[in-house]
Parts: sequence; C-alpha cells; structure tokens
Amino acid sequence: MSRRVVRQSKFRHVFGQAAKADQAYEDIRVSKVTWDSSFCAVNPKFLAIIVEAGGGGAFIVLPLAKTGRVDKNYPLVTGHTAPVLDIDWCPHNDNVIASASDDTTIMVWQIPDYTPMRNITEPIITLEGHSKRVGILSWHPTARNVLLSAGGDNVIIIWNVGTGEVLLSLDDMHPDVIHSVCWNNNGSLLATTCKDKTLRVVDPRKGQVVAERFAAHEGMRPMRAVFTRQGHIFTTGFTRMSQRELGLWDPNNFEEPVALQEMDTSNGVLLPFYDPDSSIIYLCGKGDSSIRYFEITDEAPFVHYLNTFSSKEPQRGMGFMPKRGLDVSKCEIARLYKLHERKCEPIIMTVPRKSDLFQDDLYPDTPGPEPALEADEWLSGQDAEPVLISLRDGYVPPKHRELRVTKRNILDARPPSGTRRSQSASDAPLSVRSAPLHPGPLYKSLYRPLPDTASSVLRAPAAAHPGGAAGGDQGPSGAGAGPGATHHGPGEHAVRAGGRHGLARRAGDRSESGRQG
Repeated sequence: MSRRVVRQSKFRHVFGQAAKADQAYEDIRVSKVTWDSSFCAVNPKFLAIIVEAGGGGAFIVLPLAKTGRVDKNYPLVTGHTAPVLDIDWCPHNDNVIASASDDTTIMVWQIPDYTPMRNITEPIITLEGHSKRVGILSWHPTARNVLLSAGGDNVIIIWNVGTGEVLLSLDDMHPDVIHSVCWNNNGSLLATTCKDKTLRVVDPRKGQVVAERFAAHEGMRPMRAVFTRQGHIFTTGFTRMSQRELGLWDPNNFEEPVALQEMDTSNGVLLPFYDPDSSIIYLCGKGDSSIRYFEITDEAPFVHYLNTFSSKEPQRGMGFMPKRGLDVSKCEIARLYKLHERKCEPIIMTVPRKSDLFQDDLYPDTPGPEPALEADEWLSGQDAEPVLISLRDGYVPPKHRELRVTKRNILDARPPSGTRRSQSASDAPLSVRSAPLHPGPLYKSLYRPLPDTASSVLRAPAAAHPGGAAGGDQGPSGAGAGPGATHHGPGEHAVRAGGRHGLARRAGDRSESGRQG
C-alpha cells in the first residue's frame, strides 16, 4: 500500500487577503484603453495608475499613505498628446518614472515628495525614436539610467536616460508586433515574445538572437515571458483551442518544455509577476476576478500550484510591489494592487507564522536601490549582479534624489520642434517689432523725437501742453517712466508718456502754435 507524501514547502499555506476598505484608493478613473499592459506601477513610495484624461494621456501618482477617496481635482502627470500605454518606476530612484504613449514618445518624470499644487507637465527628458506607438517599458535591473522601450514599429530601443542617447537599437529581429520584453537577473539577456508566435532569447549588446522557439504556445493570442531565478523562462499563452496555458522552458534546450500545463478557457491575457526571492509567480488575468499563484522549483513537476485568491469584481490591471516595500513584521511576502473600474485595492499575500521575529527564510537579501553598473560600463560588456540589501530592520526609502540629464549633441542631431521656433521668433527685440518698416511723412509728423529725458516732458507745465491732462502725462503710469526710458524707440516713448493719441494731440498743438507765431 503506497502512501502519498505531501510536498514540503514553506509557501504551501500562503494566503491572500484584500486590504480593508479604508486602505484602498477610491474614485480613480482607470484608463479604458484596449492595451494588454498592467496600467499600474508601484514602489515603496508611490502608486502610479494610468487614468482617463481628455486632450491626451495622463497618469496619477499617489503617495502610498494617501488612501481613501481621491479628490477629482488631484494633480495628474500630463504631457503626452495621446493615451499612455505603459508606465514603469526606476528601480534605482523611487522618484523617477517613465511613461510610454500612443504618440510614439517616451517621457521620464521626476516626482516630488510633496503633493504638487497643479498638474506636472514638464518631463525631465522626452525620448523620440519610435515611428509608431510605444507600448512596453522596462528599466535595466542593475545599470543606472538604462531604459528599454518596444513599439508598434517592431523595434526595441535601449536608451541612456542620463544623456538622452540611444545606446542600442534592435531593428530586424521581430517581424511583427512585440508582446512582451523581460530582462534576466543581471540584465545581460532579454526574453521577448512576438505576434509571430516565437519566443526569443536576445543578447542586446551583440545584437543577435541566442535561442528561439517557434509556437511555444500554439494559440494566436498574446504570449508573455519572464526569466526565473534558475535561468529558465516562464511563459503564459493560449492553446490552439483558446485554452490558457503556462509553460517553463530551458533556453539551452528549447526542443521540449520543462513543464506545460493547461489552465482554463478565458480570453484574458495572463500577466505574470515573478518574485525571485521566493520563486513564486502570480498570474493575473485581465478581466478575471482571481489571482493564481505557483511555486517554481527544481523538482518535478517544476511548477507547483499553491492557491487562488478570488474576489467578486474583475480586475482592469495590476501592480506588483518590490520586496523592499513589504511589511516584514507581518510575514508579508507579496503585495499586489488590483485595479477596479473606479478604485485600486491592495491585496496582501502572507505566510502564516506564529513568531513575531524576523523570518530569515522568508526574506533573503533582496535587490536594493543602488545600481551595480553605470550605463557605459554595461554597454562595454560588463555584467554585475544586483546590489543586495537586508530587510531585517525594515526598509526606509532614501530621500529625494534628483535625476540629472546631460544631453550630448542632441540639438545638433535634429532641428528644434515647431513650437520652439515660434517661441524664438516671438522673442525679437521690442524696438524691432515696434518700428515700422517704411516710415512715411505721417510717421515723421506724428512721432517727433522727444527730449533726452522723459522726466522733462512729465514735469512740463500743463499750460505748455494742453493735451497733457487728457493724455495722462501726469498720471500714475507716467510717473513710473524714469530716465531709462530714453533708450527705447519713439513708439515706446509714446506709450510711456500717455499714449499715441496724447502725443498726436501735442504735435497738433505745437504745429498750430507755430502757424500763429
């Protein structure tokens, strides 16, 4: 008689629980754009959500502590001229976020620690290089200021945000729309999925495909892929019969999957969120009302189902908190931010433990906010593992750090935009704009040179200038014109001394007195 042995795992009893009502973020108009991104990004300081906005694209950034109902006039981050499709926080600076839009641009923003009084409209830098919509953003896990973007033009561009330059451009690798891009642990490789149903492993610095697998999932619906801690690739996709499916692949042997499991029949794309510290992956389907989570191990069947968190309302998107933003005193191993139609609800994943002490086995050292490499070092071929920190004493976010951008020859590489040309044209000197091009007799008769100092005109007796009172020579505005006004053109003196009509009357009075004399 055989007896089944239960698999030993410290994560077998992980359970999910929605936060209390007063800990949710209410009255947020979540974006209705039909794009398969998470619409939400979160870090230990802020929560960012793509929202509905008229006249372009926008997203809202809230401090984590600002729970409850959000004022309808709360300032937004606006600047894109078309809907925002993806947002991503910089892993090395909690105040910097990047946004990608349907207007083909990427904008990088500096978010202040205080609540702004009005909309944030000026990005630190705008990155322009795609010819179609930009729908995917991902920061490099270890190199400072390195940002990846993928667009509808089937091109992947890797930027140095610190200079605004394109480091690498991968043009000819994907024949169709790119569905997902993910860095590996040290940022040396990329895993990409494409509409041509091919899973690729790319070395971006060599500009070549290291390995690829056609039809990792046979369905035509979008596929997602993430690297695991062991170097495998976890994928979600659809079968030929439109059933959702998950798979685990070894990049060194793409012939057969390490694991392949069918799940259910649904149209929603599964968004995978992977925690490398616990090797647990959370699958959140758009339009689903549940979150399934699995543990990935080295033992067969390699992908072990743990549990499902279910709720009543479907999710429009999902955000995933980095490990350094969790509450270690409550054995919290993950926190997801579920987007409803009008609110955002935190969902806390907890391992039940009786002890209140720090649990070393649940919280190994995790990647911190310090980068391991500079952008130029990574581009030259160096690789480095993330700089780890301990959560034993909790994590305190560093103070506001400003991102400094040093552009190199950007103005020489392209002409200024149309709006900037119009602004520079309007900045012409006042004397050039006010002087007529062809002065005629009427101009000469009306605009006679004034005395050397405007004060002499202002102090002249009223009898000498009968039109002075009507022209406002001795009014408050006239008193403010000092000797410095002599440097302006005749038109400027007319305005300072009481207006053009007053000057014309004075000129007529002088000519009449001359005829009488």
